[in-house]
Amino acid sequence: MVMAMEEDEKQQEAVLVTPGEVLGRVSDIKPGRGAYAALHNETVYASLTGFRRTLSPPPDSSDQRPTVEVTGHKAHGPVPQPGSIVIARITEVMAKTASADIMCVGPKSVREKFTGIIRQQDVRATEIDKVDMHLSFHPGDIVKALVLSLGDSRAYFLSTAKNELGVVSAESIAGACMVPVSWTEMQCPLTGQIENRKVAKVAS
Repeated sequence: MVMAMEEDEKQQEAVLVTPGEVLGRVSDIKPGRGAYAALHNETVYASLTGFRRTLSPPPDSSDQRPTVEVTGHKAHGPVPQPGSIVIARITEVMAKTASADIMCVGPKSVREKFTGIIRQQDVRATEIDKVDMHLSFHPGDIVKALVLSLGDSRAYFLSTAKNELGVVSAESIAGACMVPVSWTEMQCPLTGQIENRKVAKVAS
């Protein structure tokens, strides 16, 4: 009977969780490795993909909350963190936001899917109210961005509001790799047509 209960506990703990998944409340558990507490809603979230484990507190500890950690996922690669510079591919552009698939964290390729969201207020540092998302990004664009935080929908909030951040590679309507001609424009080398983008300044 005891062995059966232990097996049940192991099965319950062998739960694969992903970044942004709710692990519990701060009042009930403490975040360990691979987890973090969001103070604005007192909730503990997973910060990476892995298996959830619950560690009992020491008997003599004044804090008797168990610690929850996320570990042991073999395919675990680099994980975006606030402050990370990432390379992402734009997948959808809407009136107020653009969605992107994060491909690299720093120089390392990710091994799992991470979604990024660029909000209108995070596209550039000036004239934020005049930002037109459709004149800043197009689906398929490759952007360099800064991770601001993990949002509420398992997506990372990204910013391109620095000179060196923004679109680093984009295809023209004609299918050619465009060349930056200003902070806000790129040109097709085949047709000469100008297209609007939030262009990243390339280090010389």
